[in-house]
Amino acid sequence: MSQDVQAILKNLGIENKNYGAFDGEWFGSGETISVTSPIDGKVIAEVVQATEADYERVLEKSQAAFQDWRMMPAPQRGEIIRQFGMEFRRHKDDLGALVTLEMGKILEEGKGEVQEMIDIFDFAVGLSRQLYGKTMHSERPLHRMYEQWHPLGVVGIISAFNFPVAVWSWNSAIAAVCGNTMIWKPSLKTPLTAIACQKIAHRVLQENNLPSAIMGMILGPDAQIGEKLIADPRIPLISATGSTRMGKRVAAVVGARLGKSLLELGGNNAIIVSDKADLDMSIRAILFGAVGTAGQRCTSTRRVIAHESVYETLKARLVETYAQVKIGNPLEAGTLMGPLIDKDAVDNMQSSIAKVAEQGGKVICGGEPLSGEEYPGGNYVRPCIAEVENHYNVVQEETFAPILYLMKYSSLEEAMGYHNNVPQGLSSAIFTKDMQEAENFLSHRGSDCGIANVNIGTSGAEIGGAFGGEKDTGGGREAGSDAWQAYMRRQTNTINWSPELPLAQGITFG
Repeated sequence: MSQDVQAILKNLGIENKNYGAFDGEWFGSGETISVTSPIDGKVIAEVVQATEADYERVLEKSQAAFQDWRMMPAPQRGEIIRQFGMEFRRHKDDLGALVTLEMGKILEEGKGEVQEMIDIFDFAVGLSRQLYGKTMHSERPLHRMYEQWHPLGVVGIISAFNFPVAVWSWNSAIAAVCGNTMIWKPSLKTPLTAIACQKIAHRVLQENNLPSAIMGMILGPDAQIGEKLIADPRIPLISATGSTRMGKRVAAVVGARLGKSLLELGGNNAIIVSDKADLDMSIRAILFGAVGTAGQRCTSTRRVIAHESVYETLKARLVETYAQVKIGNPLEAGTLMGPLIDKDAVDNMQSSIAKVAEQGGKVICGGEPLSGEEYPGGNYVRPCIAEVENHYNVVQEETFAPILYLMKYSSLEEAMGYHNNVPQGLSSAIFTKDMQEAENFLSHRGSDCGIANVNIGTSGAEIGGAFGGEKDTGGGREAGSDAWQAYMRRQTNTINWSPELPLAQGITFG
């Protein structure tokens, strides 16, 4: 391990052996796992996982912390969140590098993810003074009616490997400013960034004489810790980010106990390229959307639906552009695409590419695994472009890898049919200079996704808007706008300040 990497780990408090449970203290009594980097396959550090008994300890501390945290005025909670943002600013470079080292996205994206976390903390500070209710007119004389919002309790946060710090912050910043405490279950593929975040948050809470269990963590196997978390009636809300398969399991278990679930699941995102599009702009957006994070974003561009008059030109230019993508160590300057997260991801990509040919499609460039001295021990692949038809089973699925499916259309109605005819509904885009086409895409008969863009790609959403999607994407909303309401319970209040007791609807009783 290089001196630079050792310095980064030291700065963030990552030791050779770390513990996966946190309630103000670090502990764990489960099996030890080795955390390897997808860059070169080398071990970064070890983590001792938590057990079900460890879970109980974390939950009890989090419940106790909630009793006082909920009663702190929201603007004061916002001040604590402001300090989180300042502390994460001080560690942006180191934490961004750890994201890259552990997950494999290029350094520019790693730092960008940390900036996204800082941005959501800033957003939550302002939100702390905007948890608005409404006042309504009562039909009864001398009565006042209004609604207010209360914190839920302990919120469970399940995050995926591809955004190992941002997804936690989207949830934790908003949940905390709303008065909740939380237990975070990060991915076993990226535990070190989670531990680093917890240590940074712990310092802020400690400096303010607040219980660190406000931000608890439990790291362990899905079959034990994950199942216990989602089935626990003491956890009123589970916010889970991951695959559709995982989301359906969470929804079923949480729904069976009438809990709340906030789900951010798979995407099968498309860009429509009109004959009235700026092709230069379209290609730049497609490249970042399909190749950025090695295709491992839920908002990655999976499909391009191009007008038949520009299809061949667009295809040729994309193939030419893909040939120039520098693949390699994501910590090095100039690299545009790093490795996939693990060998399973590489195998899944190869399986999907094989299905393209079986189902009648054609791979026109890339797709092969990369090895040799230039890619020692890592999970590197060449990004792939394939010509397909939208109805192929492989196109209907989400493969978490840099595979881009190309298809052509003749009318906007046909394009929208292809666009919406997939199970997922997260992010979408159209490139056109035609106002009617753009407005059609954004209308009731247009994109059925939670995010719809014009002349912007599918990837890289801002935190100010609510983030999430429809259909198999789960229907949840995180981050900005009024997404905070998911982390609170609504209460309607009526106050009678008259000497009488009139009933609603004019009912006379007795």
